[in-house]
Amino acid sequence: MPEADAREDRNFQADVPQKSEGFFLKGSNALDWGLKNRLSKIFDPTSGRTVMLAIDHGYFQGPTTGLERVDLDIVPLLPWADTLMCTRGILRSVIPPTYGKGIVIRASGGPSILKDLSNEQIAISIEEAVRLNVAAMAVQVFIGGESETQSVHNLTRLVDMGNSAGIATLAVTAVGRELVRDARYLRLATRICAELGATYVKTYFCDEDFETVTASCPIPIVIAGGKKLPEKEALQMAYDAIQQGASGVDMGRNIFQSEAPAAMIQAVRKVVHENEKPEIAFEYFRDLKNRS
Repeated sequence: MPEADAREDRNFQADVPQKSEGFFLKGSNALDWGLKNRLSKIFDPTSGRTVMLAIDHGYFQGPTTGLERVDLDIVPLLPWADTLMCTRGILRSVIPPTYGKGIVIRASGGPSILKDLSNEQIAISIEEAVRLNVAAMAVQVFIGGESETQSVHNLTRLVDMGNSAGIATLAVTAVGRELVRDARYLRLATRICAELGATYVKTYFCDEDFETVTASCPIPIVIAGGKKLPEKEALQMAYDAIQQGASGVDMGRNIFQSEAPAAMIQAVRKVVHENEKPEIAFEYFRDLKNRS
């Protein structure tokens, strides 16, 4: 048996109250410890923001340009990604298990680009998510889509599953071709996701009144990169979103389809984590590209 600690001169610092510090992430203070810990593997605790690298496009459109060889084109970018959004098939077959940051797993699926994309179902079990040690599960929510109600129910079921295991739920607002990506629609879609229990939301940026979208959503918003833009425009969009309240960016094509993906993801990090102006970040991108 170990000896009893019988010293009487120990310092309990009884005059110093224990602090109960709030969690750094918007709307997350009441979450369980494990869920907060997983969110800390998605969002940088210092900046409170994230650079997510999205490579889950293949679950509905096959070998997307830039993702033909994930092992050769994406794995080298992992050191600069705060978190990786992918499918379980790619995770198991290609992503090194030594990657120590958060994994956001694609948790819904069903139709391909040949069908109505809103007709999705939950495509993973909570046991599988725990087995893969993921930080969050992502589900598409088609507000205004043909299968809107089904996708909303997918979200609520995934929230219940995630909360039972301390895994975050990312609601991805999917905007159909017939819907306008303006502040009015984005306020509606993101607020519905928050009200129904999502941990954080991925949505699109809009040029006008985006600050009303982030202000009216009580949980973190991460913007989608969307279609491929010239590098300077993509950096400008990221900067504008961050300055108007976004908690990060989830970029895919604007990184892996860039003429210099490693340089681009590092430039995006400058904007997101250091509030760097897009003009300076673009020069940083060009310098890295030329050196490589």
